Amino acid sequence: MSIPVLEAVALTCERDWRLLFEHLELRLSAGDMVQISGPNGSGKTSLLRLLCGLMQPTAGSVLLDGKPLASQRSELTRHLLWIGHAAGIKDLLTPLENLAWLCALHTPVETADIWRALEAVGLRGFEDVPCHTLSAGQRRRVALARLYLPGPGLWMLDEPFTALDKQGVVQLEAHLAAHCENGGAVVLTTHHTLSRTPSGYRELDLGQWAA
Repeated sequence: MSIPVLEAVALTCERDWRLLFEHLELRLSAGDMVQISGPNGSGKTSLLRLLCGLMQPTAGSVLLDGKPLASQRSELTRHLLWIGHAAGIKDLLTPLENLAWLCALHTPVETADIWRALEAVGLRGFEDVPCHTLSAGQRRRVALARLYLPGPGLWMLDEPFTALDKQGVVQLEAHLAAHCENGGAVVLTTHHTLSRTPSGYRELDLGQWAA
């Protein structure tokens, strides 16, 4: 059996003295997409943050390419891409500057690549305007442009469809499915019902792991 890209072993999460889930198991291989579901407060974002190394589990462990996540902290950004519920961009910078800065943290890219990524998300003509002048949907597109740049194949996305219009939703669904079909992997949370998924799609309902 091949080593999974990402694995959670007996993962338990306690937050604010409340046990959200326990003994959770997850194996993610190339081509897989896992949608984390569950009611508000069930720990969806907390699970994503645990899988990214942004939080420490109460018990259990997370393995990245078969090695403990904790031992790979200095190089995590080379292995996985995290886009949180907030856009995570600096309002005083332009889309071009934001992406150059974000990419410098893990995989430096050419300026031409950034221009192409911004064009792919419909921001041609907005490359050099401050992000505080953009709409919420446009700021979300700046963040999602990272998915069109060279970088890690493992994507961790918290509510990526937030603030997108219908066309943006359709485009993102297609892009995520294509990424998995080309050997990438995605873990995401979303209240949006996906109409297009790759063959490796499955849902992880936190209700079955509730304490």
